[in-house]
Amino acid sequence: MTIQRLRLALAAACLGLLFLAGHASAAVTDLPAGQPYLPPTGTVFQGVATKPVSAYTTEVHKHPAVYQEFVAWGQWLPGITADATANRARLMIEITTAYGSTNRITPQGIADGKGDAWLIGLSKQFAASNNITYVRLMAEMNNCNNPYAADNCDGSSRGNAYSATEWKQAWRRATLIFRGGSVTEIDAELKSLGMPGLRTGETLATPQVAMVWVPMVGGSPDLPGLEPGVYFPGKQWVDWVGTDFYSRYPNWTGLEQFYDDYPGYPFLFGEYAIWDGDNPSWVKTLFSWVDSHRRTQMLVYNDASPEFWLSHFPASAAALSQALGNPRFQQYAPEWANASVLPATRAKRHWRRAHYG
Repeated sequence: MTIQRLRLALAAACLGLLFLAGHASAAVTDLPAGQPYLPPTGTVFQGVATKPVSAYTTEVHKHPAVYQEFVAWGQWLPGITADATANRARLMIEITTAYGSTNRITPQGIADGKGDAWLIGLSKQFAASNNITYVRLMAEMNNCNNPYAADNCDGSSRGNAYSATEWKQAWRRATLIFRGGSVTEIDAELKSLGMPGLRTGETLATPQVAMVWVPMVGGSPDLPGLEPGVYFPGKQWVDWVGTDFYSRYPNWTGLEQFYDDYPGYPFLFGEYAIWDGDNPSWVKTLFSWVDSHRRTQMLVYNDASPEFWLSHFPASAAALSQALGNPRFQQYAPEWANASVLPATRAKRHWRRAHYG
């Protein structure tokens, strides 16, 4: 072969590689990318998990920018998003694999596609609501009290179906479903991850969804297999990093280390609350920590359980009201600031019209 022919052959090979590389990446880049849906620069979204919201606003004198629902696996879908809409708030949703006292599906089951129908239906609901939604899928996965944790509270393993590896695969699959797009491209991505394709042939809805990864800052029990990093699914699959934090367990050292371990993400408290006695000093310390850790851009008070009700802790409620009085803590997301109130019954009818026509 002459030098001229060799050069031509090499040029053709290079062009071929570039062509293949472009097509190899298309399946990933054509799918919707993750979005954190941050608050305005320099501000923090504060929110609540409770019903009615008035129980919170009465104590802290501020409307929540984010409203959180705790959702059981397989829960009836219509109406899940209605309360957030009625309260002019963005939605946060925490999804457990249990329904009542029964665990409905394992992480391996989710990874294998056995929960696709419900997840796809939930994604349609998010899209129909036209509301930005933050998804806390299987939060506190390193807490043995949760049905999707890898280990029991005595330290024994629950088996491969609950392993951290399967949990991460379940998270990735759910993320692809919630971000939506072409099923052909999603199936190609799932295949590259070693998972079966979706159990649907339709193009998936593309709601405004952010995936929120929320372990505890240390495992319960304190085992190497329950360290938070063991469950991290990878950068492209996570839009926010955060944790749950309660006054009963003030692990400030662990919180600081966890915050430092994930420097590239907006940070949040998916749940925080007073627990085991009025503790205004803890509230003040927490908000001092938030102020000095500027990646912290959301915190949601868990007022959903009687043991955390602010009405039981007047001094803490006063301290929280004072802290949230700072205008840095937003009481409405920008898109809701001037929107009219939509009562819950009308919100549910609005969802049905959008979903069913």
